[in-house]
Amino acid sequence: MIEKKIKRGVYLLPNLLTTFGLFAGFFSIILATKGQYAEAAIAIFVAMVWDGLDGRVARLTNTQSAFGEQYDSMADMVSFGVAPALLIYFWQLSEMGQIGWIGAFVYTAAGALRLARFNTQIGVEDKRYFQGLPSPAAAALIAGLVWAKDLVGVTDYDQYLAMVSWGILVMAGVLMVSNIRYYSFKEINLKGRSSFKLLLIAILIIIVVTLSPSAILFIFFFVYTLSGLIMTTIDVRKKRTFKKKSKKSNKL
Repeated sequence: MIEKKIKRGVYLLPNLLTTFGLFAGFFSIILATKGQYAEAAIAIFVAMVWDGLDGRVARLTNTQSAFGEQYDSMADMVSFGVAPALLIYFWQLSEMGQIGWIGAFVYTAAGALRLARFNTQIGVEDKRYFQGLPSPAAAALIAGLVWAKDLVGVTDYDQYLAMVSWGILVMAGVLMVSNIRYYSFKEINLKGRSSFKLLLIAILIIIVVTLSPSAILFIFFFVYTLSGLIMTTIDVRKKRTFKKKSKKSNKL
């Protein structure tokens, strides 16, 4: 019997990028405990950048591995499951008592379930879509809310902010474990040739984001969160219309 050789060592570059993302998520938690909420929110967005890079770098350099996939999920759990929940808990929910920490736990548990489900579907899922709201997008929605509110400052509606924050946090958690589809953007080819107009559009987007990053990022991820609900509603209506037409044609 030929024994299968165990591969020793790991690919350095993609796992190093994953470690940078893990550090950003961990640092976000440290900042949140110190009351530096805007900085903690920014750290989550930094973690998102590293999370987006590690996978793409691994594919471009052909250094994907089972270890890298699992390590990436562990890092995502810290950066996009624990960090956003603790950020919004220390920011608004701590004074709500039991309801506050239950909301934070619901989001954290949903993040863990979302990542576990994603890991079991690697290689069999439709690459065009995510099943449920991706955990980085959910984290960005929470971080964007905190960062944008820091820009706005004190308002007359701050008395409702805790309940709104709790609602958004729990909604994001529920959407992560739902069957609602979200576009993955994985079909975008970064290696091939593209239209010059796409480059101009990308530059324009960067310029717009730099004008007011907190507000623009929050709006973008809020719209992305709604996009899955809208797309699913349209699909359900199409299926119902198709079934009605099928029933009518069968009767005829």
